[in-house]
Amino acid sequence: MTSTASTVGAYLRDLPPDRRVAMARLCSMIRRSARGVRESMRYGLAFYELDGPLFALESGRRHMSLYVAEKDVVLKHKDALTGVNAAKSFIKFSDLNRLPLDVVERIVRDSVAARRQRVAAGSVPTQAELLKLWDINEEDAAPPAKTVKLAIGKPAAAMTDAINAMAHSMRDAMVAAIDIATGSIATGNGKTPIKSSMVKKKPAAKRAVGRAVKKKSAL
Repeated sequence: MTSTASTVGAYLRDLPPDRRVAMARLCSMIRRSARGVRESMRYGLAFYELDGPLFALESGRRHMSLYVAEKDVVLKHKDALTGVNAAKSFIKFSDLNRLPLDVVERIVRDSVAARRQRVAAGSVPTQAELLKLWDINEEDAAPPAKTVKLAIGKPAAAMTDAINAMAHSMRDAMVAAIDIATGSIATGNGKTPIKSSMVKKKPAAKRAVGRAVKKKSAL
């Protein structure tokens, strides 16, 4: 099963204890012996780049694997890799005690030197070429998309409550406006038509003054 860990540390924590110790030992060796490498998790592998992919580590179902981009370096030290399955681009092992760590460290150092020579000569292999060498599908090589999680805390919850209260107030105001327009008011038992007696009339004195002003204006 391909790991979904986003960091090498998380990847190591998910491994069984014996695998965790072995893989952590190799990760530490690569970081120490290959200064300048960039460590990341890509398509389920602990990945190390130096002007392109250089090393990768994987804990498989049956064995652990160290992938090496500089295949000529592996072939150079192949005879010293006794007790493990070493091919042109990877070293497979199931027990760290059977892995000659001193030889692996020389492979790491020689790979860095070979990569720097390639960079100077402008002959660094492409990622597609290396993924093919390691038998990895390029479509699966893209880094996983980052997942953004939104958590609603107290401030956001308070804002939500305020919006809901405002919506209720607007709804009540609209209902009241409709009632006035249709000539009815809300009561405890339902809606009652608005009677003329409920409408506040102007005092008689004010009505008289109003009529006098209108008559004077007419003159």
